[in-house]
Amino acid sequence: MDDIEAFWQRAQRHAELATVNSYMGESPMALLRPPAWAFGATPEQADELLALVIDGTKTSTSSALWDYEAEGEDLPTEGTLGIVTDGRGAPRALVVTSRVRTVPFDQVDEEHARAEGEGDRSLDHWRQVHEAFFTEHASHDRGFAPDMPVVLEDLRVIYSEPADAPR
Repeated sequence: MDDIEAFWQRAQRHAELATVNSYMGESPMALLRPPAWAFGATPEQADELLALVIDGTKTSTSSALWDYEAEGEDLPTEGTLGIVTDGRGAPRALVVTSRVRTVPFDQVDEEHARAEGEGDRSLDHWRQVHEAFFTEHASHDRGFAPDMPVVLEDLRVIYSEPADAPR
C-alpha cells in the first residue's frame, strides 16, 4: 500500500467517512480515494501553504480557470474531497471543498484575500502575489489578464497529520 492510500485509510477512519447508519451498504465516500495534490508550484510553496491550511489560517485558495481548461480537469464542486501533500509528496491533510465560485481576477474581494491567509492578508498583497504566480506558472498559453477567470475555493480540513507522525 502506498503512502497516499495508507493516509486515505487513516483519514477515512478518523473522519468516519466509511460509516453509514442504515442497511444501504458501504458509503460511496469509502470507495474512491480522492485526488492527491499540492499547493503552489514548488516544494517550498507546497510546504508553506499546507502549513497555513493545517493551522487554520488558510481556508481558501484560488486557481486560474484557464489552467483547469488547459489540463482538461473538472472544476472542484462543493463536497469535493482532496488529499493535500507536502513539498515531498507526502500526504498531510484531507480537505473538503465547502464553496466554489468563479470571478474575474480584478473582482476578487478582500474577504477572499483574507481567507487565503498569505502575507499581510490584504487584497493588494493577494493581487500582487497571484498576478506573479498566474504569470509565471500558467499551464495555459493565454498569459495573465486582469479580467481572467479565477476559481475561488473554500476549504475545510477534515483530518491532518504532522510531518513526523508515525505511519
